[in-house]
Amino acid sequence: MGQVHVSNHPLMLHKLTLLRDKDTNSRQFRELMREIAMLLTYEATADLPLTPVDIETPLAAMQGRQLQGNIGLVPILRAGLGLVEGVWELMPSAEVWHIGLFRDEQTLRPVEYYNKLPIQPTVDLCLVLDPMLATGGSAIATVDILKRWGAHSIKFVGVIAAPEGIENFSKAHPDVPIYVGVIDDHLNENAYIVPGLGDAGDRQFGTA
Repeated sequence: MGQVHVSNHPLMLHKLTLLRDKDTNSRQFRELMREIAMLLTYEATADLPLTPVDIETPLAAMQGRQLQGNIGLVPILRAGLGLVEGVWELMPSAEVWHIGLFRDEQTLRPVEYYNKLPIQPTVDLCLVLDPMLATGGSAIATVDILKRWGAHSIKFVGVIAAPEGIENFSKAHPDVPIYVGVIDDHLNENAYIVPGLGDAGDRQFGTA
């Protein structure tokens, strides 16, 4: 579990409770996803490299620090889109590349239908964004794509994970850290996280 980071921050636990509530409407759900993304990003970027920079305050010259390198956000369509705005609030210069996967309901395996990566990597760190880490299939497939693309530094950022998803992802990509708000109990017979929050995409976009 060394690569798995679970937030225990009171704000995270509070907002997750509101997010899970079946009576939370789509607008509130999207706002909570943005806020949770900011909290997760704060934790997932704690080890980013910095470079010194000389500046002048209104009172004196000093040496500050600024982020070194470029960050890329890779939301897994469509649910991952809900996390982008929160990350952008903290890192507005981050590039965004989209990968579209859907789960075959018969095999429960991910099927790629969209890939908007450039020919060569343009970033130093990729943050894979997906609210739910259920079986781990979509996240594994996305990291497979990124590694074939040439990405060397990757982190997964999600809201809720199942133990099965954590295990599968960690076996497939033990070098990729996982940052989530909480690890839930189990997957049901339809591979939905329990207690979970339902379908994150449907709840965001009002298509339930």
